[in-house]
Amino acid sequence: MQTMNENADGRRVITGMRHGGHAIVDKAPGADRAVEHGSVRLSEITQDAEIAKTDGIAGALALAGVSDFDYLFPALANDPAKLLPAETPQIAETTVAALNALGTAMIEQAPPSGPDAPIPPVHTYWGQFVDHDLTAATDNDSVIGIDVTPLTPMPPADVVSLLVNKRNPALNLDSLYGDGPFATPVPGGIAVPYRADDPAKFVLGTLAVTGGAAGALIPPVNDNERDLPRQDRVALIGDGRNDENLVVAQLHVAFLRFHNNAVDWVRANEPGHAGTGAVFARARDLTRWAYQWLTVHDYLDTVLDVGAVDRAIAGEDDPLGLLGRERTYMPLEFSVAAFRFGHSMVRGAYDWNRNFGFPGGFQERATLQQLFQFTGTGGFIGGATTLPDNWPIEWQRFVELDDLFPIRATRPIDTFLASPLEEMVNQLDGTSVPPDSDLGKLLVHLARRNLLRGFRLGIPTGQAIATALGITPLTVAELTDGLDPAIRTALESGGLVDRTPLWFYVLRESEVRNGGAALGPVGSRIVAETIVGQLRKDPRSYLNRDGWTPDDGVLLPDGGAVTSIAAFLRFAGVL
Repeated sequence: MQTMNENADGRRVITGMRHGGHAIVDKAPGADRAVEHGSVRLSEITQDAEIAKTDGIAGALALAGVSDFDYLFPALANDPAKLLPAETPQIAETTVAALNALGTAMIEQAPPSGPDAPIPPVHTYWGQFVDHDLTAATDNDSVIGIDVTPLTPMPPADVVSLLVNKRNPALNLDSLYGDGPFATPVPGGIAVPYRADDPAKFVLGTLAVTGGAAGALIPPVNDNERDLPRQDRVALIGDGRNDENLVVAQLHVAFLRFHNNAVDWVRANEPGHAGTGAVFARARDLTRWAYQWLTVHDYLDTVLDVGAVDRAIAGEDDPLGLLGRERTYMPLEFSVAAFRFGHSMVRGAYDWNRNFGFPGGFQERATLQQLFQFTGTGGFIGGATTLPDNWPIEWQRFVELDDLFPIRATRPIDTFLASPLEEMVNQLDGTSVPPDSDLGKLLVHLARRNLLRGFRLGIPTGQAIATALGITPLTVAELTDGLDPAIRTALESGGLVDRTPLWFYVLRESEVRNGGAALGPVGSRIVAETIVGQLRKDPRSYLNRDGWTPDDGVLLPDGGAVTSIAAFLRFAGVL
């Protein structure tokens, strides 16, 4: 049985982390202060109580199963000329002021006037699900915060030694499977629940029944298992961040259901897998490989530059150095900058289900704020303890582009963020940070937080990364012509035109090179080669399964293969 459970020790399951949150070793110096400012003790988000008793930081991190963060280009990170300006305290202060001004200007001040991206909204949240599967930042023995004064870049060696990844950076769905069905429960821990009558399958949560008293019921009305499993509203899942907003929560439900249907498919079509353990393992593999293949061939192919995925897969070399290092690591340039391009794709409101967008409906659109409130983390407006049956997603509105409904597309990948991301909900819950304090206002402002985080961690500039990759950097004219005046002023005031924050550079490159419809060459290289590199590094991934394709996986009732995210949702029975 133990061989069926790769995470039986519970060391990689983080059930209590909030988006943007950090964990700190229980007995690390500065732990109490870190907790006061919103960090979480490592023992509280994993299922290994021994972590709380471990004096040594290294020992606690080993128990937690953490992996490394590191720089793709360490030489750039150690060269001050390749970083944002911070050569003197006065220059650093000017840079911080400019970054704050830039982040403020990046929030949309008016409804967007340009075209949306030709990308279905599901891709925004598939990317968030992938991010949670790959990374979770964990402070080691001190707080790597952006609330210190003066704020200056940390030495790269300190960043690498202090900041560790609580996730195994493989697309292995540990955020879905948790400890697996055969692990010994940890007293007081939040375990992913498997069915008592069939341990190969997940327990699903049920919708709160309104009986049509408040809006239309969402088809299929006889299917009530469309919420996450919960206890006192708390989602019993392998990563609590997947219950922060309702889109990613409903996507997590789809993954639970996909696996359960894969169990049925294995039993019906592959009778050679006998016994619960063998069936579970096979269904898990088929679910993982479908997820990995779709991440590469649907998600990445949609959001990246044309040919970026094919070049990353076909490449015989290791341009980003992911395979050449003995220990698996997560690149900081990816996790802190390039992969945060999805923040720009988030809409401020969505065509959620049939209760919106018509006379007599709830309202014209479901707001982003509501999608944070209708989760366990958000408390379910109205006092429900599970998702009401008038609030499940209608996935066809998120997977099918329709000229008659332009809101059924993502925002363009550009230098603006939707206005609700200026004051994100739920970000300060569980902390002692006053909402009206300077720190409180910073932590709920996504653009400012991203920019200051990149500065603090010493992420090399976009121009330095482009040159290192052999890509011609954006010119000054490309960076500034036609730019929003407030954004341009912020760049110029801080000397950021020639030394541009990588996150902003990736967004601007998308605008200039692909009209906001896909990432440009620098962003595409970092994202494609990081994700494909992690799959190549993982001996259990589909890339290492002798040419596995969806034709070798589970099949839809009509015999079709799962070759799109829409087909994934159909197999899960939610589309």
